[in-house]
Amino acid sequence: MSQEHLSEQVEHFFTNLWQDYISKTPSAPKVHQVLGQGAEIINDHVAFRTFNIAPVRLEKLAEIFENMGYFANGDYHFEAKKLRAKHYEHLNPDYPKIFISELLVEEFSEQAQRAIADMVASIDPREVEKTEFLYSGTHWQVSHEVYEMLLEESEYAAWMSAFGFCANHFTVSVNRLPGYEQLQDVNDKLKQEGFKLNTSGGEIKGSPEVYLEQSSTMADRIEVAFSDETALIPSCFYEFAKRYELPDGKMYTGFVAASADKIFESTNAKGE
Repeated sequence: MSQEHLSEQVEHFFTNLWQDYISKTPSAPKVHQVLGQGAEIINDHVAFRTFNIAPVRLEKLAEIFENMGYFANGDYHFEAKKLRAKHYEHLNPDYPKIFISELLVEEFSEQAQRAIADMVASIDPREVEKTEFLYSGTHWQVSHEVYEMLLEESEYAAWMSAFGFCANHFTVSVNRLPGYEQLQDVNDKLKQEGFKLNTSGGEIKGSPEVYLEQSSTMADRIEVAFSDETALIPSCFYEFAKRYELPDGKMYTGFVAASADKIFESTNAKGE
């Protein structure tokens, strides 16, 4: 595939992904309006969630990105949340990094495992080969009761049951945001405009010492039609990242597990 065709494919993918994301995250265009004020906003990374069950294992979803010129560049483990993750980068630094996490399903109760296995069994493996699978949403219908049951064990599993495959969040690159030097300035502007920020582990997670600072809004709440009723639940959120140079002068491109652990809590249904 020519470089030009590959670029078109990547840009087409992110355009469609963004449209799907803002349909679940009505505050996202307002974030752009408040921070960008008409300037283009460069995204640092986009995050996806999945289960460690075939055919939707992390590495399987990653193949879609690898086919678009991405390469793996970091492994992460989240013991308390029972997750593992990897991040992927593109040779073109203007394209967002990709952060994919997967739930270690076998570490949950039999009841939760059964519910998740039933969801995954509804997926046609041929669909997972397609780029658009990454914004295809749910391939199942679960009850609000199942959502609540999963929520007791894992906010992540409950979120997946309601939203399936889509961007969990986009992330503004503060380094490339005109008019802002510090992440604190971004946070102050957002709060001034009425956005609620994730305060788990502090408003700013990380520090210049670990070469990455992150903050995020709390997820929007939207109505989701479950099989038995409609409920207002947290959907997706927007993150903000400021990166720092390593001692060798190169910009740090990885992630900090301790900070990402707190960012996951932006979709907490009980984090009011």
